[in-house]
Amino acid sequence: MKAPQHMHIVILGLSITSSWGNGHATTYRALVRELVRRGHDVLFLERDVPWYAAHRDPSGTWAGRTELYASLDDLRERFASEVRRADLVVVGSYVPQGVDVGAWVQGTAKGVTAFYDIDTPVTLAKLERGDFEYLAPHLVPGYQLYLSFTGGPTLQRIERELGSPAARPLYCSCDPELYGPCAGKPRWDLGYLGTYSDDRQPVLERLMLDAARSWPEGRFVVAGPQYPEGVVWPSNVERVQHLAPPEHAAFYTAQRFTLNVTRRDMVRAGYSPSVRLFEAAACGVPIISDAWEGLDAFFTPGVEILVSHDARETLGYLRELPEAERQAVALRARARVLAEHTAEHRARTLEGYAREAASGRAP
Repeated sequence: MKAPQHMHIVILGLSITSSWGNGHATTYRALVRELVRRGHDVLFLERDVPWYAAHRDPSGTWAGRTELYASLDDLRERFASEVRRADLVVVGSYVPQGVDVGAWVQGTAKGVTAFYDIDTPVTLAKLERGDFEYLAPHLVPGYQLYLSFTGGPTLQRIERELGSPAARPLYCSCDPELYGPCAGKPRWDLGYLGTYSDDRQPVLERLMLDAARSWPEGRFVVAGPQYPEGVVWPSNVERVQHLAPPEHAAFYTAQRFTLNVTRRDMVRAGYSPSVRLFEAAACGVPIISDAWEGLDAFFTPGVEILVSHDARETLGYLRELPEAERQAVALRARARVLAEHTAEHRARTLEGYAREAASGRAP
């Protein structure tokens, strides 16, 4: 079996229509657009759930064909022929009833099947404790590709312990059409964009909120939904509840520096870049990040990214780094992203994996 030059691709993902409270939508939008540009026919199937229905982004924000389905039965009845004739079928992490969806895909598809794990360390932790919300161990060998947001040693673990025929990195990326420098002077010294997570919050406290408390004259901002009412925000920290993707670039460029905070499971696994890293870098904003193994595979610390372990280090960058060096760090990071980490790079990578899997060669 050999995949054709122009493929019919079906993706079943968490969401492409709503970016509310998730980082999946922006990833899928950019990837699908680049696949379509490269001549592929892409159908995205999304479960219609009320929390995304109430927060849909404007139609036309994404490319390809998109269909909503109401239930597993609805999916099977309406889209079996699409899945059967597809050259590549991708099932993403956190798809509702993902185990049943995956079993159906593996039993229906005639082309290459792949699991796209946008949450790899979280997924592996869930499997270890017997939580099979959207993936079960018995399904992993049945996917010809295990595409992972996490690289490094985790890929070998997926092959060795779960029996994946081919676990390969398909990292997040930036969309340079949405993320680029914007005109205007910065409003804040340091900002952070991210949905609340109880494992990220202590790091946010240590790297930003403690810095804000120590520097009352500084200007800080945190944007993102689902923060509990019990969080005590310093008076010099502004809150923004939600920003749609079209507003991200202006938000980043309104900051002198932006903060990246990595979830605990991602830190433990290493080699798990956040999409916010690539987006902020593409906007030409210098990034202050927490430390984790593999960070230097994406950006050179001290040259393209700044690493902080506590409020003191954060304040050192904010108050002591010369302006020329601040701008130089940002320019170097932007150049790195545009050379290696755009959605076009990921689309080409996915093409290669699919064709090699279809030919029977290990990707």
